[in-house]
Amino acid sequence: MGTWGSGGVDAVADDTPIRVADREVSMPDRLLRINAYTTFDMLDGTATGHDFDEEAFAVLNVTAPRQNPDHVKLELELDNTQLETLPAHADRVTLSAEQARTLAGELEKYADRVEAAQLDNDDE
Repeated sequence: MGTWGSGGVDAVADDTPIRVADREVSMPDRLLRINAYTTFDMLDGTATGHDFDEEAFAVLNVTAPRQNPDHVKLELELDNTQLETLPAHADRVTLSAEQARTLAGELEKYADRVEAAQLDNDDE
């Protein structure tokens, strides 16, 4: 077994389940390709609809075309083996370079806010 992605999760290339935090995980009907360059290969995700909320492991990836890149692609897939309401699917958003930078700035701003709140809680 090797470590894939930035999540540091041991995984194999086939449908063999992996163990994460004492839970067995397998995404045999995966739509997104997972490899060493995947941004996050194991996150906690939630699908929300009008009549449901379902939690599942998620893959989140950011890419751009290798040759002549003209956009940034953000992809999200929830483990459909953990979902009862939604069929297997992946969501993709195509961003311009400017939109990607705006998103990055917003992520930084909210990350700073979360870290500051955690530091305040540690001081109490």
